[in-house]
Amino acid sequence: MQIKESITAYLKRNGYNKLDVRTILFDMDGVLFDSMPFHAQSWEKCISELGIACTREEFYLYEGQTGFNTIAYIIKREFNREATEEEKKDIYKKKSQYFEKCGEAPVMKGAPEVLFKTLKAGLTPVLVTGSGQRSLLDKLMHAFPSTFSEDKMITAHDVKYGKPHPEPYLKGLEKTGAKANEAFVVENAPLGVRSAHSAGVFTVAVTTGPIDKDVLYKEGADIVFSSMDELAENMEQMIELMNTLEVL
Repeated sequence: MQIKESITAYLKRNGYNKLDVRTILFDMDGVLFDSMPFHAQSWEKCISELGIACTREEFYLYEGQTGFNTIAYIIKREFNREATEEEKKDIYKKKSQYFEKCGEAPVMKGAPEVLFKTLKAGLTPVLVTGSGQRSLLDKLMHAFPSTFSEDKMITAHDVKYGKPHPEPYLKGLEKTGAKANEAFVVENAPLGVRSAHSAGVFTVAVTTGPIDKDVLYKEGADIVFSSMDELAENMEQMIELMNTLEVL
């Protein structure tokens, strides 16, 4: 689907006559950093040690939600019971330790250009991540200086429900006082796409991992790019269309 057609379809579906973009809500893992391989590896090792059969690939499907929600889902699936708070804390602590041992996740190719064009357009970047790990958040500030501010971040510690619930992106909008038609989301995870779509925000998805485009469209993506590089190439045109295209 082309950019113009994607925007028109969004406007008609949500009953808006136009977009007036002033903020962009960014996921972090798989969008700004190529960190999902490290997360998937850490989850597989941690969960396997509990005697639970799992594959590294399945954790890409859980990407975007909080670690506690991932643990709760797996415990419920395997043992047909609720995970205790103590279990969730212990398991997530171990997963985090394995993640730290993986070393630094590289910046996602194309992400600096996307953020540069965000600021150049006068738009406010807001981070909306299911991660709560301080190391990644510190790295964000180092990798993208003077781009994100701490008061424009939603992390696992700021939400009750987490992705795929719309709460994270609704809270992200609140950070700048923007309405749903005054922003768009950049996501790569199915659950994150569902969260953004449910919040009523125009959702741009990027396929930076093994998830197929069709899966992201099924979850509600308005348009899907094959990489952050491709998104960067189309940023100016997309923002211009968002701020000029009207549906009567």
